[in-house]
Amino acid sequence: MQETRLDTARIRAARRVIDPVFLDSPLYRCEALEPGLGCTVSIKLETANPVRSFKARGTEVVASLLAGSGSRAVVCASAGNLGQALAWSGRGRGLDVTVVASRFATVAKLDRIRALGARLELVDGDHELARERAAAVARYEGIRLVEDSLDIETCEGAATIGLELVDTVPPFDAVLIALGGGALATGVGHVVKNLAPEVEVICVQPAGAPALTHSWRQQRVVTTDSTNTIADGVAGRRPIPAVLDDLLLVADDAVLVQEASIIAGMQMLLDHAGLIVEPSAALGIAAILEDRDRFAGRHVVTIVCGSNVDVDAYQRWVGRPAC
Repeated sequence: MQETRLDTARIRAARRVIDPVFLDSPLYRCEALEPGLGCTVSIKLETANPVRSFKARGTEVVASLLAGSGSRAVVCASAGNLGQALAWSGRGRGLDVTVVASRFATVAKLDRIRALGARLELVDGDHELARERAAAVARYEGIRLVEDSLDIETCEGAATIGLELVDTVPPFDAVLIALGGGALATGVGHVVKNLAPEVEVICVQPAGAPALTHSWRQQRVVTTDSTNTIADGVAGRRPIPAVLDDLLLVADDAVLVQEASIIAGMQMLLDHAGLIVEPSAALGIAAILEDRDRFAGRHVVTIVCGSNVDVDAYQRWVGRPAC
């Protein structure tokens, strides 16, 4: 039987090096959402922290290991949230952080990366081009390259969310997880399937960025030439083979949702939960909206994974300002 790269003991150990500000994020039932969705809905809120996303759980583990080894320089490619998280974690440990991003990335995310003291390099292309450039910088400068989802620390840091979920009372029937590079899905999925195997693990990806979902369905890496989605945080085109192997072991399903459903999910989270979220964070709600019968009468947890939005774009999507 194929073995996963993830290790539950290491995941438990990760909690000891992650700054407590990123741990034990709010988890609560949101009854106001339920009439419109037809099921019991609990929110795991991964935005109530200094970088407003779950990514720092992983970068805290990475930065802790780097500082312990004496390494002082690190580079990553990011659509915005990983870069912010690595900048935050690196700053606290005296690391020299470089982030490579697309110049078309969300401006608010890029501004925050700079504000956190990281060196920001922009490329004229999408996230995949940024990944290539970050790898080139690492080779040229001889520094550590952090690759989200490929580096096991990013997966096992995210997996600490799973530890918090399985300790919840009352139990839940399914967890909806945004699927991009795969760190969140493989990490949380690993813990849930090991400690609460009866819970259904459902990954959700935009139909406009379907590479990893197609890969999961076909059990082989499937790439795409382009993406077309407002959910920039999950808009990858080239799945990582090792990540797909892990995902195949823990995901019960992977579904694709339409852009209109993502926007409707953002609107619902604003109107009924008082939450301003980025599109990736609304994927779970979008999945329920598109298949209410599947979730009817069940208790579903959705991980709200990020709230770094461009104010103007948010207003165009939702019709109200992000304030």
